[in-house]
Amino acid sequence: MKKNETRRDFLKQSATLALGTIAATSLSNIALAGSTVVPPNYFLPDGDKFTLSVLPYNYDALEPHIDKLTMEIHHGKHHQAYVTNLNKALETVDSSVLGGTYTFESIFEKVEKLPAAVRNNAGGHYNHSLFWILMKPNGGGQPKGKLATAINASFGSFDEFKKKFTESAMTRFGSGWAWLVYNNGKLAITSTPNQDNPLMNLSTIETKGKPVLALDVWEHAYYLKNQNKRADYITSWWNVVNWDTAESLFTAASK
Repeated sequence: MKKNETRRDFLKQSATLALGTIAATSLSNIALAGSTVVPPNYFLPDGDKFTLSVLPYNYDALEPHIDKLTMEIHHGKHHQAYVTNLNKALETVDSSVLGGTYTFESIFEKVEKLPAAVRNNAGGHYNHSLFWILMKPNGGGQPKGKLATAINASFGSFDEFKKKFTESAMTRFGSGWAWLVYNNGKLAITSTPNQDNPLMNLSTIETKGKPVLALDVWEHAYYLKNQNKRADYITSWWNVVNWDTAESLFTAASK
């Protein structure tokens, strides 16, 4: 317990209002604004337990676009539930199946052989951890640098990309996610149901790749503020996108 408390205290002290660059290809090397680096266990478990990802901003920091109460419930309740249930589900899995190491990479690679509870909750934990750092206060606008160039090359223009990404998010039936991914030298827009993601080694994943951008379109992400108006939520979300993080994810994925 003391180890976990020390880790959480360190993470809380390291959290800042904006996220900087992701410098390495590993999911575990996340950089906060300035030169502060979140320890590898931002995405990795603490020992044999996963823990709730610490937000790099306050719950009210994304207002008026994403409201405080939604953030509190989304992060503190929904995301926490995925973490809690993932740890419980992993207790039923022989550690040798995952090579003795619990990482998202190992789980997603062998996800088809694992219980549904591991798939659903590991996806929920990873997807949300990524989602938080792809938003920031005073975000939005357009990407710059290599990602902007790649978006223009892949979709013709940023406006056309934004239109297609919004369509993907709007047409995802029921609960799920919209993604911009990089694979085999190309950017692609896709969506997944429930808590699946493009990293999962599943035949049902239409477009695999390394995530560059992720949007949660479960109703719990927007219902308190926008009720059933998913379109309003998506419009608001474009105002908080952290293009610096997306650029870093793209740079790491395309190396």
